[in-house]
Parts: sequence; structure tokens; C-alpha cells
Amino acid sequence: MSKAARMKMSRKMKQKAKQIAKKKAISLKRKASPEKLKLRSVKKARDILTKKILKDKSKSDLSIAGRETLEKRLAKKKAVIQKIAKKLMPKIKKAETERLAKLRGGE
Repeated sequence: MSKAARMKMSRKMKQKAKQIAKKKAISLKRKASPEKLKLRSVKKARDILTKKILKDKSKSDLSIAGRETLEKRLAKKKAVIQKIAKKLMPKIKKAETERLAKLRGGE
């Protein structure tokens, strides 16, 4: 993502912050759809690969150019990300059911 695109997204998100917060509060009470669970597993897989690539560094410590190169490297590894995401799916599903059980007061 380019610097200009990042700044544009930042402005948009600041405008919609309250609306997003309200919708998030409502959606947290509902069970996540399979598509959302898949997105979560893909995100977690990307995080795992990011940690592998960066080793000891933090993503927030990178410069904007560094983040762009990281995004490009991750874009090349889509197949690996999908493979890791598929392996993570059972854990994500289990975590979701536990979250809902905890939310509804059960143990």
C-alpha cells in the first residue's frame, strides 16, 4: 500500500470510527460466519509469516518503504499463507466457540 493510499485510508477510518465501534459491539455478540473465520486464519497466517520474515523486529518499527516491501514479499507467498491458514482453521473455530461460551456465561 502506498503512502498516499495509507493516508487516505487513515482519514476515512477517522470519519467512520464511531459507526465502526457500534457495529463491532453488535457483531461481537454473534457467531462469526465461516468467511470471517477464514479471514481470521489468513490474517493469523500472515502474522506468522511476518514474524518469520522480520525475526526480532516489530512491524511498527519499519519505515513506510519497509512496510511496502514487506507487503510485496507477503503477496508473493499467497500459496504458503493459504496453506498455513488451512492448518490454523480448527484452532480458530475452537477459539470462536470458546469465546461465545464465555460470552454467554458458560464454562
